[in-house]
Amino acid sequence: MLSSYSTLSKRAVSSTLCRAIPFYRTLASAVSGAPLDASKLKITKNPNPSNPLPNDKLVFGQTFTDHMLQIEWTQEKGWASPEIVPYGPLKLDPSAVVFHYGFEAFEGLKAYRTPENKITLFRPDMNMKRMNKSAARICLPTFDGAELIKLMGKLIEQDKRFVPQGQGYSLYLRPTIIGTTPALGVSTPDRALLYVIASPVGPYYKTGFKAVRLEATDYATRAWPGGCGDKKLGANYAPCILPQLQAAQRGYQQNLWLFGPEKNITEVGTMNVFFAFKNTATGKKELVTAPLDGTILEGVTRDSILALTRQNLDPREWDINERYYTITEVQERAKKGELLEAFGAGTAAVVSPIKEIGWHGSDIKVPLLPGEQTGPLTKQIASWIADIQYGRTQHGNWSQIVADLD
Repeated sequence: MLSSYSTLSKRAVSSTLCRAIPFYRTLASAVSGAPLDASKLKITKNPNPSNPLPNDKLVFGQTFTDHMLQIEWTQEKGWASPEIVPYGPLKLDPSAVVFHYGFEAFEGLKAYRTPENKITLFRPDMNMKRMNKSAARICLPTFDGAELIKLMGKLIEQDKRFVPQGQGYSLYLRPTIIGTTPALGVSTPDRALLYVIASPVGPYYKTGFKAVRLEATDYATRAWPGGCGDKKLGANYAPCILPQLQAAQRGYQQNLWLFGPEKNITEVGTMNVFFAFKNTATGKKELVTAPLDGTILEGVTRDSILALTRQNLDPREWDINERYYTITEVQERAKKGELLEAFGAGTAAVVSPIKEIGWHGSDIKVPLLPGEQTGPLTKQIASWIADIQYGRTQHGNWSQIVADLD
């Protein structure tokens, strides 16, 4: 049963969202001018192609492909013809609203090589839906997600030799939309730029698939009811760096974000988070993650994990729940031997095992498999997702072919 505080928060968020959803729909329908049209694509090849780095030289997000996609938008004309151009700096007016008022939203998704020499994107439709919601929230233009997926496929075709081979390696895509109106004054942007860059990547953490230590953080707040915590806005990320640095000084790799006087667990770092418990009285196990109440990012990996565990785990043994739970519950259940494992979930790292949580001067130990850096469920979930991403297993329409390596 939710506490009065949680119930109040949930009602407040629900009320806010109910008012906001019609506004988003109105804003999206009000976007005027030409729609985004992949058939109008123009391509300018890079005259100085570079050589892809070997896998062991890849640092996450530090290397980029030879080309980028960009599409300008104006309130007067709508979306201009898309262009694939050589990767390079953007030319923006110093007064552009993105610099002064944070008109910026982005996404992150990956392209994978399959055994059939195809390149696929993992659930790109969900990224497009979320990006449109993020853009609408800050009054930037929305677009046809299917058209942008086609354009990203064309970008990948130009730079397909940069898609690395091997488990744990992929091409990370970063679609970004920014307000470019050159004016000092807080108002709706009448100019915008949508662009996509691509980066060949390996594991997000340099240590690879290893369990991390978290600091449960209640001295800073990542998101709050009525805010923008469920949108991928740049404004959500920069303020989290200082608490992360403070946690690192105490020996922790990331923050476990808590919210409210009850210390509800929300997210970990920039990822969603899951905990597995066992009820010693009944023997039944439970996988839990925070509900989408407007403060939690609607993670694609989160949604995938919920779907796969509900499909693959025996319901007689497991309950899969989206509910509020607190750091106190985790601490108490760990003392009783009911904490089974915990992990973060997101596009960049996919799943990240957790081994300890610092809270009030002591560490909550999270069990791991003997001699390994993960728990059994975390390991199984990582395998399920990787098999789909790398084309070893088919799962509905989750993998979308966008290029051919032959």
